[in-house]
Amino acid sequence: MARGPRPRTAVDGLVVIDKPAGLTSHDVVARVRRIVGTRKVGHAGTLDPMATGVLLIGVERATRLLGHLALTDKSYSATIRLGATTVTDDREGDILETWDATGVSDAEIDAAMAPLRGAISQRPSSVSAVKVDGVRSYTRVRSGEEVALPSRNVTVSRFETVAIRRMTARVTTAVPDPAPYGVIDVDVEVVCSSGTYVRALARDLGATLGVGGHLTALRRTRVGPFDLDLAVTLEQLEAAPEVVTLADVVSTMFPRLDVDEPTAALVLHGVRTAAPDVDDDDASATVGIFGPDGTILALAERREAQLHYLIVFS
Repeated sequence: MARGPRPRTAVDGLVVIDKPAGLTSHDVVARVRRIVGTRKVGHAGTLDPMATGVLLIGVERATRLLGHLALTDKSYSATIRLGATTVTDDREGDILETWDATGVSDAEIDAAMAPLRGAISQRPSSVSAVKVDGVRSYTRVRSGEEVALPSRNVTVSRFETVAIRRMTARVTTAVPDPAPYGVIDVDVEVVCSSGTYVRALARDLGATLGVGGHLTALRRTRVGPFDLDLAVTLEQLEAAPEVVTLADVVSTMFPRLDVDEPTAALVLHGVRTAAPDVDDDDASATVGIFGPDGTILALAERREAQLHYLIVFS
């Protein structure tokens, strides 16, 4: 099979991938490593194999930004099925219990979604990447352990219905001709903070309504300012390997601070410098520091009168 062109050396920057279903985030990282020609590649914000959409991939020095990128808010399109619970809180897991959900009204669904908006306490799905004593929760569950993860504070700024459909489903089991049950598929749009599990929203919505719930489709449409309009498929990346430059990533994510040559030398040596005066109330905002030639020098946080460096790009 013909291969696309390869850059001679990997370029510092960000690749916005439209992840296909069936691949893990680690699978995507492995593909990008081969395409851009370096092992220094990582991702921000894991997507389950079932999920599709925006996955941020850092290349070379941009991998140092991934922890900051993962903390930004995210947007999703999803489908929640009411009428059944699963081991994983999504369609990938075995069904645990079913109900006839078709009697639940649209108004009841809307009312049950309301408490799941805003600042909430959410218990992550047991089959998740959260570590328990150094071991991923999903590893413990798959080895037969029962895991109850502690709740965490998250923010769901949007959780709205797009469409509601009622239908009949059947449990896929070894039992001949299993009994059908009535389900409701609810298409939703979600905007949430880092650390929020859309699978858990599906589970909790079903629990509130008393009919169980799980996720059947998930597509991430945005991570911070990076959305599907900027995303490319792995095939497109292979045909034309391009990245969002490190300077553009920082300029897009954070306020920009340009400094003169003497200050740039201090920054590159990690010497703290005076923070600039700001007109807004957020005196501790993170800023990107750029040299007089436009080169990205560092990522820093304004603390009182000084700049405290989070990352220095030597």
